[in-house]
Amino acid sequence: MTLPQWSTTVAVGPLVVWMLLLTVKHVIGDFLLQTTWMAKGKDSAGAWLVPLTAHCLIHGALATLLFAVLAPKLWFLGIADFVVHLIIDRTKGYLVAKFQIAPGHQWFWWLIGIDQALHHVTDFAWSLLVVTNGYG
Repeated sequence: MTLPQWSTTVAVGPLVVWMLLLTVKHVIGDFLLQTTWMAKGKDSAGAWLVPLTAHCLIHGALATLLFAVLAPKLWFLGIADFVVHLIIDRTKGYLVAKFQIAPGHQWFWWLIGIDQALHHVTDFAWSLLVVTNGYG
């Protein structure tokens, strides 16, 4: 199999730094600041909106702060991070609730893995945008 050849240049060092910064942001938002109320509530069949919004606001606030300080012209990526996080987490929560997927079920862990992978792909996209816009 032949992989596509891209003729673009991206500074790898700044790209790695931004990925690390956004990964730390993600760990803080998803694991240190997410409460049980948020984690369980955002996957519920009924009252998911408030806990999901609270969780995603944490991500949006952390991302906005990070971008505003280190890439001020791209501060709005924090808002985009909020929206994308909301879509990814709601999709996972909808599937968990609709199909009644309990934490012990194998599909639950597949959904967690896909959810986390999509968040990291999002962080990679933000990192590319930041570095290609001269921050780094």
